[in-house]
Order: sequence, then structure tokens, then C-alpha cells
Amino acid sequence: MLFVKRAILAAFMIFACAGGKSAVANDQAWAALEEGGIVLFRHALAPGTGDPSNFEIGNCSTQRNLNDRGRAESRAIGAEFRERGVEVGQVLTSQWCRCRETAELAFPDQVEDAPAFNSFFQNRRAGPQQTREAKEILANWNGPGGLVVVTHQVNITALTDIFPRSGEGIVVRVVNGAVEVVGRLPVPRVE
Repeated sequence: MLFVKRAILAAFMIFACAGGKSAVANDQAWAALEEGGIVLFRHALAPGTGDPSNFEIGNCSTQRNLNDRGRAESRAIGAEFRERGVEVGQVLTSQWCRCRETAELAFPDQVEDAPAFNSFFQNRRAGPQQTREAKEILANWNGPGGLVVVTHQVNITALTDIFPRSGEGIVVRVVNGAVEVVGRLPVPRVE
């Protein structure tokens, strides 16, 4: 019984410490964005993996799309930026419908397509070239305001080595051509 109590206490302490680190990283991430930083969001919740074999860019009926929770998460992302007063200078998105919808719901009338951030999940050979193009876009960002990119897990992982959750943001900076992680913005809580 003592072993179980100690294990529970140890797990709680690890959880509490991780929460503290997360809060600091979260504060650093928001501070970087307030200074014109860059955030890479994985599109909000769109159940499933990959895309159907009949996938067509521009035809959402052939794609995996956001569900109601994903739409609520998208709106919550934009609301948090507005509540914090974080200026958004540009919003770039993958051309996949789930990314475009995430971006449009979060940041209406600011969204621009950026094919460098299209998914290469089903075409891994395209990954290295797209990742180079994406790094170049990120390296050239100089504001004003923050740069928001809505893309896919595979793209974010290639840039940061992080496997983000749907709706999670990874705040980065580019130093000497290398993408460095500043912090993470957790998936917004929605009811």
C-alpha cells in the first residue's frame, strides 16, 4: 500500500512540475508572438488519418474535414489571439480544406494559401523540398505582427521534430537557418 501511495505521489509531482514548465513555455510562446514571432498550428480536429484515395485540392467532399469540435477549437484559437491583443500580420495555410477552415474560422479574411505547407503525408518524396521552402518562408518573416501558419502534423514534425496534437501551436524562430522551438500553445479547451 505504501508503494502505491508513493507511486501516486510521484506521478502527481511529475504532473505538477510538467505543468509548471508548460506554463513558463506557454508564457514565452505568447511573448514571442507579441513581438512578431511565428506559430505553426496543426489544423484543428478532423477525425481520421491521411486522406481518401479520391482526394482533390479544392474539393472538400473528397477530403477529411473538421468536425464540430474542430470548428469550435478553430474559433477558440482566434479568440485567444484577440483576447491577448496579439497582432497577426499574416496567416498562411495549406490548401487542404481542414487547414483552410481552421485558418478562416480563427482569422477571418486574413488567410492566404501557401503550398509549401501542404501535406506530404502520402507523398514523402515531396517532404524535403517543401520543408526547405517552408524554412525559407519562416526565415524571411519580419512582421509587422506575428506569422500564423496552419498546416499538418507531418510538416510541423519535419520542421521541429515535434508531433503536435490537432489544434496545437508550436511557436518557433529561425536562427542561422535552423528552426528553433520557443514554446507550445496547447489546444484550446472547448465545450
